[in-house]
Amino acid sequence: MTLIKSINPYSGELLAEFHPLTGKEIEEKLSAGSVALSMWKETDFAKRAELMNNAARVLKDNRDKYARIISLEMGKVLKESLAEVDKCAWVCEYYAERAADFLKAEPIELPDSKKAKVIHQPLGIILAVMPWNFPFWQVFRFAAPTLMAGNVGLLKHASNVPQCSLAIEEVFTLAGFPAGTFQSLLIDSKTTTKLIEDDRIKAVTLTGSEKAGASIAAAAGKQIKKSLLELGGSDPFIVLKDANIKKAAETAVKSRMLNFGQSCIAAKRFIIEEDVYEEFLALFVEHFRNLKQGDPMDEDSDFACMARADLAEELYKQVDKSIKAGATLLYGGEKSEEGSALFQPAILADIPTTAPAYYEELFGPVATIFKVKNQEDAIALANDSEFGLGASIWSEDKEKAEHLASQIESGAVFINSMVASNPHLPFGGVKKSGFGRELSRYGILEFVNSKTVYLG
Repeated sequence: MTLIKSINPYSGELLAEFHPLTGKEIEEKLSAGSVALSMWKETDFAKRAELMNNAARVLKDNRDKYARIISLEMGKVLKESLAEVDKCAWVCEYYAERAADFLKAEPIELPDSKKAKVIHQPLGIILAVMPWNFPFWQVFRFAAPTLMAGNVGLLKHASNVPQCSLAIEEVFTLAGFPAGTFQSLLIDSKTTTKLIEDDRIKAVTLTGSEKAGASIAAAAGKQIKKSLLELGGSDPFIVLKDANIKKAAETAVKSRMLNFGQSCIAAKRFIIEEDVYEEFLALFVEHFRNLKQGDPMDEDSDFACMARADLAEELYKQVDKSIKAGATLLYGGEKSEEGSALFQPAILADIPTTAPAYYEELFGPVATIFKVKNQEDAIALANDSEFGLGASIWSEDKEKAEHLASQIESGAVFINSMVASNPHLPFGGVKKSGFGRELSRYGILEFVNSKTVYLG
Protein backbone atom coordinates (compact mmCIF):
# COMPACT_ATOMS: atom_id res chain seq x y z
CA MET A 1 0.00 0.00 0.00
CA THR A 2 1.41 3.38 -1.05
CA LEU A 3 1.77 5.78 1.85
CA ILE A 4 0.47 9.33 1.65
CA LYS A 5 3.43 11.61 2.29
CA SER A 6 3.62 15.13 3.63
CA ILE A 7 6.78 16.75 2.26
CA ASN A 8 8.12 20.26 2.79
CA PRO A 9 8.60 21.43 -0.83
CA TYR A 10 11.11 24.13 0.12
CA SER A 11 13.51 21.85 2.01
CA GLY A 12 12.49 18.45 0.66
CA GLU A 13 12.08 17.18 4.23
CA LEU A 14 9.62 14.37 4.87
CA LEU A 15 7.24 15.75 7.49
CA ALA A 16 4.86 12.81 8.01
CA GLU A 17 3.45 9.67 6.43
CA PHE A 18 -0.08 8.31 6.54
CA HIS A 19 -1.72 5.05 5.60
CA PRO A 20 -4.64 5.47 3.18
CA LEU A 21 -8.01 4.47 4.60
CA THR A 22 -9.00 0.84 4.16
CA GLY A 23 -12.32 -0.17 2.64
CA LYS A 24 -13.63 -0.87 6.13
CA GLU A 25 -12.55 2.54 7.40
CA ILE A 26 -14.20 4.28 4.45
CA GLU A 27 -17.43 2.43 5.19
CA GLU A 28 -17.21 3.56 8.81
CA LYS A 29 -16.85 7.17 7.63
CA LEU A 30 -19.88 6.88 5.34
CA SER A 31 -21.96 5.30 8.09
CA ALA A 32 -20.94 8.03 10.52
CA GLY A 33 -21.90 10.64 7.93
CA SER A 34 -25.32 9.08 7.45
CA VAL A 35 -25.97 9.04 11.19
CA ALA A 36 -24.83 12.64 11.53
CA LEU A 37 -27.03 13.72 8.62
CA SER A 38 -30.20 12.39 10.22
CA MET A 39 -29.62 14.71 13.17
CA TRP A 40 -27.85 17.64 11.52
CA LYS A 41 -30.50 18.32 8.87
CA GLU A 42 -33.03 18.76 11.68
CA THR A 43 -30.79 21.10 13.67
CA ASP A 44 -32.09 24.67 13.64
CA PHE A 45 -30.16 27.52 12.08
CA ALA A 46 -29.38 29.11 15.41
CA LYS A 47 -27.49 26.04 16.59
CA ARG A 48 -25.73 25.61 13.25
CA ALA A 49 -24.69 29.27 13.39
CA GLU A 50 -23.40 28.89 16.94
CA LEU A 51 -21.15 26.00 15.90
CA MET A 52 -19.99 27.74 12.72
CA ASN A 53 -19.02 30.78 14.75
CA ASN A 54 -17.18 28.39 17.06
CA ALA A 55 -15.24 27.16 14.01
CA ALA A 56 -14.25 30.75 13.25
CA ARG A 57 -12.99 31.14 16.82
CA VAL A 58 -11.00 27.89 16.62
CA LEU A 59 -9.33 29.19 13.47
CA LYS A 60 -8.49 32.51 15.10
CA ASP A 61 -7.25 30.94 18.33
CA ASN A 62 -5.01 28.52 16.41
CA ARG A 63 -4.06 30.93 13.62
CA ASP A 64 -0.31 30.48 13.90
CA LYS A 65 -0.52 26.71 14.19
CA TYR A 66 -2.67 26.25 11.10
CA ALA A 67 -0.72 28.78 9.04
CA ARG A 68 2.48 26.95 9.86
CA ILE A 69 0.99 23.65 8.66
CA ILE A 70 -0.03 25.30 5.37
CA SER A 71 3.41 26.83 4.76
CA LEU A 72 5.34 23.71 5.70
CA GLU A 73 3.19 21.43 3.58
CA MET A 74 2.71 23.42 0.36
CA GLY A 75 5.40 26.10 0.48
CA LYS A 76 3.57 29.42 0.49
CA VAL A 77 5.09 32.19 2.56
CA LEU A 78 3.84 32.39 6.13
CA LYS A 79 2.25 35.83 5.80
CA GLU A 80 0.02 34.48 3.02
CA SER A 81 -0.86 31.40 5.09
CA LEU A 82 -1.90 33.61 8.00
CA ALA A 83 -4.12 35.63 5.67
CA GLU A 84 -5.65 32.39 4.40
CA VAL A 85 -6.60 31.26 7.90
CA ASP A 86 -8.16 34.67 8.56
CA LYS A 87 -10.20 34.40 5.38
CA CYS A 88 -11.52 31.00 6.43
CA ALA A 89 -12.75 32.48 9.71
CA TRP A 90 -14.44 35.25 7.71
CA VAL A 91 -16.40 32.84 5.51
CA CYS A 92 -17.52 30.86 8.58
CA GLU A 93 -18.85 34.04 10.20
CA TYR A 94 -20.43 35.18 6.93
CA TYR A 95 -22.59 32.07 6.54
CA ALA A 96 -23.31 31.79 10.25
CA GLU A 97 -24.90 35.23 10.02
CA ARG A 98 -26.70 34.89 6.68
CA ALA A 99 -27.60 31.25 6.02
CA ALA A 100 -31.04 31.39 7.63
CA ASP A 101 -31.99 34.41 5.53
CA PHE A 102 -30.53 32.91 2.35
CA LEU A 103 -32.57 29.74 2.80
CA LYS A 104 -35.83 31.11 4.12
CA ALA A 105 -39.04 30.06 2.34
CA GLU A 106 -39.86 32.18 -0.72
CA PRO A 107 -43.60 32.89 -1.16
CA ILE A 108 -45.08 32.96 -4.67
CA GLU A 109 -48.34 34.68 -5.55
CA LEU A 110 -50.01 33.02 -8.55
CA PRO A 111 -52.28 34.79 -11.11
CA ASP A 112 -55.32 32.75 -10.02
CA SER A 113 -54.93 33.99 -6.43
CA LYS A 114 -53.51 30.65 -5.36
CA LYS A 115 -50.29 30.56 -3.41
CA ALA A 116 -47.08 28.54 -3.40
CA LYS A 117 -43.65 28.71 -1.86
CA VAL A 118 -40.16 27.44 -2.44
CA ILE A 119 -38.35 25.80 0.46
CA HIS A 120 -34.68 24.85 0.48
CA GLN A 121 -33.69 21.50 1.97
CA PRO A 122 -30.29 19.78 2.27
CA LEU A 123 -29.31 17.09 -0.22
CA GLY A 124 -27.32 14.85 2.13
CA ILE A 125 -23.66 13.83 2.15
CA ILE A 126 -21.59 16.03 -0.15
CA LEU A 127 -18.14 14.91 -1.30
CA ALA A 128 -15.53 17.65 -1.79
CA VAL A 129 -12.41 17.00 -3.86
CA MET A 130 -10.06 19.84 -3.07
CA PRO A 131 -6.66 21.15 -4.29
CA TRP A 132 -3.40 22.01 -2.58
CA ASN A 133 -2.93 25.64 -3.62
CA PHE A 134 -5.20 27.18 -0.96
CA PRO A 135 -5.50 24.08 1.22
CA PHE A 136 -7.68 25.69 3.91
CA TRP A 137 -9.61 28.35 1.99
CA GLN A 138 -10.81 26.11 -0.84
CA VAL A 139 -12.25 23.71 1.74
CA PHE A 140 -13.88 26.29 3.99
CA ARG A 141 -15.59 28.11 1.13
CA PHE A 142 -17.26 24.74 0.42
CA ALA A 143 -17.79 23.62 4.00
CA ALA A 144 -19.29 26.77 5.54
CA PRO A 145 -22.33 27.07 3.21
CA THR A 146 -22.72 23.32 2.78
CA LEU A 147 -22.89 22.58 6.50
CA MET A 148 -25.03 25.63 7.24
CA ALA A 149 -27.52 24.31 4.67
CA GLY A 150 -27.89 21.11 6.71
CA ASN A 151 -25.69 18.84 4.62
CA VAL A 152 -22.69 16.93 5.92
CA GLY A 153 -19.29 16.90 4.23
CA LEU A 154 -16.63 14.43 3.26
CA LEU A 155 -13.26 15.85 2.21
CA LYS A 156 -10.87 14.18 -0.23
CA HIS A 157 -7.96 16.59 -0.16
CA ALA A 158 -4.92 16.72 -2.45
CA SER A 159 -2.44 13.98 -1.65
CA ASN A 160 0.41 16.41 -0.82
CA VAL A 161 -1.49 18.21 1.98
CA PRO A 162 -2.72 15.43 4.30
CA GLN A 163 -1.87 17.39 7.45
CA CYS A 164 -4.00 20.29 6.24
CA SER A 165 -6.85 17.86 5.59
CA LEU A 166 -6.72 16.44 9.10
CA ALA A 167 -6.32 19.90 10.64
CA ILE A 168 -9.51 21.10 8.96
CA GLU A 169 -11.44 18.15 10.39
CA GLU A 170 -9.95 19.10 13.75
CA VAL A 171 -11.36 22.62 13.44
CA PHE A 172 -14.92 21.32 13.16
CA THR A 173 -14.38 18.77 15.93
CA LEU A 174 -13.04 21.42 18.32
CA ALA A 175 -15.92 23.71 17.35
CA GLY A 176 -18.37 21.12 18.66
CA PHE A 177 -19.94 19.87 15.44
CA PRO A 178 -21.56 16.44 15.88
CA ALA A 179 -19.32 13.48 15.06
CA GLY A 180 -19.53 12.63 11.35
CA THR A 181 -20.69 16.07 10.24
CA PHE A 182 -17.36 16.82 8.57
CA GLN A 183 -14.76 14.11 7.93
CA SER A 184 -11.44 13.91 6.15
CA LEU A 185 -10.73 10.96 3.86
CA LEU A 186 -7.10 10.06 3.16
CA ILE A 187 -7.69 8.16 -0.07
CA ASP A 188 -6.36 8.12 -3.64
CA SER A 189 -8.04 9.36 -6.83
CA LYS A 190 -9.17 5.91 -7.96
CA THR A 191 -10.93 5.32 -4.65
CA THR A 192 -12.51 8.77 -4.91
CA THR A 193 -14.09 7.98 -8.28
CA LYS A 194 -15.41 4.70 -6.90
CA LEU A 195 -16.81 6.49 -3.85
CA ILE A 196 -19.06 8.64 -6.03
CA GLU A 197 -20.98 5.48 -6.95
CA ASP A 198 -22.14 5.06 -3.34
CA ASP A 199 -25.83 5.96 -2.98
CA ARG A 200 -25.14 7.85 0.24
CA ILE A 201 -23.08 10.44 -1.64
CA LYS A 202 -25.63 12.87 -3.11
CA ALA A 203 -23.37 15.38 -4.86
CA VAL A 204 -19.73 16.22 -5.48
CA THR A 205 -17.75 19.43 -5.79
CA LEU A 206 -14.25 19.72 -7.18
CA THR A 207 -11.72 22.51 -7.38
CA GLY A 208 -8.76 21.51 -9.48
CA SER A 209 -7.46 20.81 -12.95
CA GLU A 210 -9.47 20.42 -16.13
CA LYS A 211 -8.47 16.74 -16.31
CA ALA A 212 -9.57 16.02 -12.74
CA GLY A 213 -12.79 17.95 -13.28
CA ALA A 214 -13.67 15.97 -16.39
CA SER A 215 -13.09 12.70 -14.52
CA ILE A 216 -15.17 13.66 -11.49
CA ALA A 217 -17.98 15.19 -13.57
CA ALA A 218 -18.14 12.04 -15.71
CA ALA A 219 -18.34 9.83 -12.63
CA ALA A 220 -21.06 12.00 -11.09
CA GLY A 221 -22.96 12.26 -14.35
CA LYS A 222 -22.97 8.51 -14.75
CA GLN A 223 -24.72 8.28 -11.37
CA ILE A 224 -26.97 11.27 -12.20
CA LYS A 225 -25.60 13.26 -9.30
CA LYS A 226 -25.13 16.99 -9.00
CA SER A 227 -21.57 18.27 -9.48
CA LEU A 228 -19.90 21.65 -9.21
CA LEU A 229 -16.56 22.34 -10.87
CA GLU A 230 -14.13 25.20 -10.31
CA LEU A 231 -11.27 24.53 -12.68
CA GLY A 232 -8.37 26.37 -14.23
CA GLY A 233 -8.12 29.88 -15.53
CA SER A 234 -6.00 32.00 -17.82
CA ASP A 235 -7.26 35.33 -16.61
CA PRO A 236 -6.66 38.42 -18.77
CA PHE A 237 -5.48 41.65 -17.16
CA ILE A 238 -6.36 44.41 -19.62
CA VAL A 239 -4.70 47.81 -19.34
CA LEU A 240 -6.15 50.53 -21.56
CA LYS A 241 -4.30 53.71 -22.49
CA ASP A 242 -6.38 55.85 -20.10
CA ALA A 243 -5.58 53.66 -17.07
CA ASN A 244 -3.59 54.59 -13.99
CA ILE A 245 -0.49 52.80 -15.25
CA LYS A 246 1.48 52.97 -12.02
CA LYS A 247 -1.30 51.40 -9.98
CA ALA A 248 -2.10 48.89 -12.71
CA ALA A 249 1.50 47.66 -12.92
CA GLU A 250 1.85 47.33 -9.15
CA THR A 251 -1.41 45.40 -8.88
CA ALA A 252 -0.54 43.27 -11.91
CA VAL A 253 2.57 41.89 -10.25
CA LYS A 254 0.69 41.22 -7.02
CA SER A 255 -2.05 39.40 -8.92
CA ARG A 256 0.46 37.28 -10.83
CA MET A 257 2.69 36.47 -7.85
CA LEU A 258 0.19 35.94 -5.01
CA ASN A 259 0.56 32.35 -3.80
CA PHE A 260 3.60 32.21 -6.11
CA GLY A 261 1.27 32.33 -9.08
CA GLN A 262 -0.43 29.08 -8.10
CA SER A 263 -3.97 30.40 -8.26
CA CYS A 264 -6.81 29.80 -10.69
CA ILE A 265 -7.77 33.49 -10.57
CA ALA A 266 -4.26 34.88 -10.79
CA ALA A 267 -3.78 37.31 -13.66
CA LYS A 268 -1.85 35.35 -16.27
CA ARG A 269 -2.24 37.21 -19.58
CA PHE A 270 -1.40 40.91 -19.50
CA ILE A 271 -2.99 42.67 -22.46
CA ILE A 272 -1.75 46.24 -22.87
CA GLU A 273 -2.74 48.94 -25.34
CA GLU A 274 0.29 49.90 -27.42
CA ASP A 275 0.27 53.59 -26.35
CA VAL A 276 1.18 52.62 -22.77
CA TYR A 277 2.88 49.27 -23.38
CA GLU A 278 6.47 50.38 -22.81
CA GLU A 279 5.60 52.38 -19.70
CA PHE A 280 3.67 49.49 -18.21
CA LEU A 281 6.34 46.92 -19.10
CA ALA A 282 9.14 48.92 -17.47
CA LEU A 283 7.21 49.20 -14.19
CA PHE A 284 6.08 45.57 -14.39
CA VAL A 285 9.62 44.23 -14.74
CA GLU A 286 10.88 46.55 -12.00
CA HIS A 287 8.29 45.23 -9.53
CA PHE A 288 9.23 41.66 -10.42
CA ARG A 289 12.90 42.37 -9.74
CA ASN A 290 12.12 43.83 -6.32
CA LEU A 291 10.47 40.67 -5.02
CA LYS A 292 12.50 38.58 -2.60
CA GLN A 293 12.70 34.80 -2.63
CA GLY A 294 13.38 32.97 0.64
CA ASP A 295 12.29 30.47 3.23
CA PRO A 296 8.47 30.46 3.55
CA MET A 297 8.85 30.89 7.31
CA ASP A 298 10.84 34.11 6.87
CA GLU A 299 8.58 37.15 7.26
CA ASP A 300 10.69 39.05 4.72
CA SER A 301 10.13 36.49 1.95
CA ASP A 302 7.78 37.51 -0.87
CA PHE A 303 7.78 34.02 -2.36
CA ALA A 304 9.39 30.67 -1.73
CA CYS A 305 8.78 27.76 -4.06
CA MET A 306 6.25 25.72 -6.01
CA ALA A 307 4.16 23.22 -4.08
CA ARG A 308 5.99 20.22 -5.56
CA ALA A 309 9.13 19.62 -7.61
CA ASP A 310 7.18 18.03 -10.48
CA LEU A 311 5.05 21.17 -10.77
CA ALA A 312 8.17 23.31 -11.13
CA GLU A 313 9.49 20.98 -13.81
CA GLU A 314 6.21 21.02 -15.70
CA LEU A 315 6.05 24.83 -15.66
CA TYR A 316 9.63 25.11 -16.89
CA LYS A 317 8.81 22.82 -19.81
CA GLN A 318 5.89 25.08 -20.78
CA VAL A 319 8.21 28.09 -20.74
CA ASP A 320 10.95 26.30 -22.67
CA LYS A 321 8.54 25.05 -25.35
CA SER A 322 7.06 28.52 -25.68
CA ILE A 323 10.50 30.07 -26.24
CA LYS A 324 11.31 27.44 -28.83
CA ALA A 325 7.99 28.26 -30.52
CA GLY A 326 9.07 31.90 -30.86
CA ALA A 327 8.21 33.65 -27.58
CA THR A 328 10.67 36.18 -26.14
CA LEU A 329 11.94 35.72 -22.60
CA LEU A 330 12.06 39.18 -21.03
CA TYR A 331 12.92 38.18 -17.49
CA GLY A 332 13.98 35.12 -15.45
CA GLY A 333 13.03 31.65 -16.52
CA GLU A 334 16.22 29.78 -15.67
CA LYS A 335 15.88 26.04 -15.08
CA SER A 336 15.96 24.92 -11.44
CA GLU A 337 17.97 21.99 -10.17
CA GLU A 338 16.41 18.62 -10.88
CA GLY A 339 14.12 17.52 -8.08
CA SER A 340 13.77 21.04 -6.69
CA ALA A 341 10.51 22.92 -6.20
CA LEU A 342 12.33 26.26 -6.49
CA PHE A 343 11.44 28.28 -9.58
CA GLN A 344 12.63 31.60 -10.98
CA PRO A 345 9.70 33.84 -12.02
CA ALA A 346 9.55 34.65 -15.72
CA ILE A 347 8.00 37.12 -18.15
CA LEU A 348 7.26 36.16 -21.76
CA ALA A 349 6.34 38.42 -24.69
CA ASP A 350 5.85 38.08 -28.48
CA ILE A 351 3.97 34.85 -27.88
CA PRO A 352 2.77 33.00 -30.99
CA THR A 353 -0.57 31.21 -30.96
CA THR A 354 1.27 27.88 -31.28
CA ALA A 355 3.12 28.32 -27.97
CA PRO A 356 1.91 26.59 -24.79
CA ALA A 357 2.08 29.98 -23.06
CA TYR A 358 -0.66 31.21 -25.41
CA TYR A 359 -3.24 28.46 -25.07
CA GLU A 360 -2.41 26.61 -21.83
CA GLU A 361 -2.80 27.69 -18.23
CA LEU A 362 0.55 28.57 -16.65
CA PHE A 363 -0.02 27.58 -13.02
CA GLY A 364 2.89 29.36 -11.44
CA PRO A 365 4.92 32.60 -11.53
CA VAL A 366 5.12 33.11 -15.29
CA ALA A 367 3.55 36.22 -16.83
CA THR A 368 2.66 36.53 -20.50
CA ILE A 369 2.41 40.03 -21.91
CA PHE A 370 0.71 41.14 -25.14
CA LYS A 371 0.65 44.45 -27.01
CA VAL A 372 -2.63 45.33 -28.76
CA LYS A 373 -3.67 48.27 -30.93
CA ASN A 374 -6.97 49.12 -29.27
CA GLN A 375 -9.67 48.02 -26.86
CA GLU A 376 -11.47 45.92 -29.47
CA ASP A 377 -8.32 43.86 -30.03
CA ALA A 378 -7.89 43.60 -26.26
CA ILE A 379 -11.34 42.05 -25.81
CA ALA A 380 -10.84 39.70 -28.75
CA LEU A 381 -7.54 38.46 -27.31
CA ALA A 382 -9.02 38.14 -23.81
CA ASN A 383 -11.77 35.89 -25.17
CA ASP A 384 -9.37 33.80 -27.26
CA SER A 385 -9.02 31.18 -24.54
CA GLU A 386 -10.65 27.92 -23.51
CA PHE A 387 -10.92 29.31 -20.00
CA GLY A 388 -13.27 31.87 -18.52
CA LEU A 389 -12.82 32.30 -14.79
CA GLY A 390 -11.97 35.93 -14.08
CA ALA A 391 -10.71 39.09 -15.76
CA SER A 392 -9.47 42.53 -14.82
CA ILE A 393 -9.88 45.78 -16.77
CA TRP A 394 -8.01 49.00 -16.05
CA SER A 395 -9.39 52.33 -17.27
CA GLU A 396 -10.23 55.68 -15.72
CA ASP A 397 -13.39 55.72 -17.83
CA LYS A 398 -15.67 53.61 -15.61
CA GLU A 399 -18.60 53.65 -18.05
CA LYS A 400 -16.40 52.33 -20.85
CA ALA A 401 -14.88 49.72 -18.56
CA GLU A 402 -18.31 48.43 -17.53
CA HIS A 403 -19.35 48.18 -21.18
CA LEU A 404 -16.23 46.20 -22.03
CA ALA A 405 -16.71 44.00 -18.96
CA SER A 406 -20.01 42.80 -20.39
CA GLN A 407 -18.16 41.58 -23.51
CA ILE A 408 -15.63 39.41 -21.68
CA GLU A 409 -16.38 35.69 -21.45
CA SER A 410 -15.72 34.99 -17.79
CA GLY A 411 -17.42 34.36 -14.48
CA ALA A 412 -16.21 37.66 -13.02
CA VAL A 413 -14.70 40.94 -14.16
CA PHE A 414 -12.97 43.32 -11.72
CA ILE A 415 -12.54 46.93 -12.81
CA ASN A 416 -9.39 48.69 -11.58
CA SER A 417 -8.74 45.86 -9.15
CA MET A 418 -7.27 42.37 -9.13
CA VAL A 419 -9.65 39.43 -9.21
CA ALA A 420 -10.23 38.00 -5.74
CA SER A 421 -12.69 35.67 -4.06
CA ASN A 422 -14.95 37.20 -1.41
CA PRO A 423 -17.77 35.60 0.61
CA HIS A 424 -20.14 38.34 -0.57
CA LEU A 425 -19.54 37.65 -4.29
CA PRO A 426 -20.52 34.59 -6.36
CA PHE A 427 -17.45 32.76 -7.62
CA GLY A 428 -17.11 30.43 -10.60
CA GLY A 429 -16.39 30.24 -14.29
CA VAL A 430 -17.60 29.48 -17.79
CA LYS A 431 -16.15 27.47 -20.67
CA LYS A 432 -13.46 25.06 -19.42
CA SER A 433 -13.16 26.93 -16.13
CA GLY A 434 -16.12 24.91 -14.89
CA PHE A 435 -19.73 25.40 -13.87
CA GLY A 436 -21.74 26.28 -10.79
CA ARG A 437 -21.09 28.99 -8.24
CA GLU A 438 -19.53 29.15 -4.81
CA LEU A 439 -19.85 31.84 -2.13
CA SER A 440 -22.63 34.42 -1.57
CA ARG A 441 -26.27 33.25 -1.69
CA TYR A 442 -25.55 31.48 -4.97
CA GLY A 443 -23.08 29.18 -3.24
CA ILE A 444 -25.39 27.95 -0.51
CA LEU A 445 -28.11 27.18 -3.07
CA GLU A 446 -25.88 24.78 -5.03
CA PHE A 447 -26.38 21.85 -2.67
CA VAL A 448 -30.01 22.16 -1.63
CA ASN A 449 -33.27 20.90 -3.06
CA SER A 450 -35.25 24.03 -3.93
CA LYS A 451 -38.66 22.44 -3.50
CA THR A 452 -41.93 23.92 -4.73
CA VAL A 453 -44.84 23.61 -2.32
CA TYR A 454 -48.21 24.46 -3.92
CA LEU A 455 -50.88 25.61 -1.46
CA GLY A 456 -54.17 24.49 -2.96
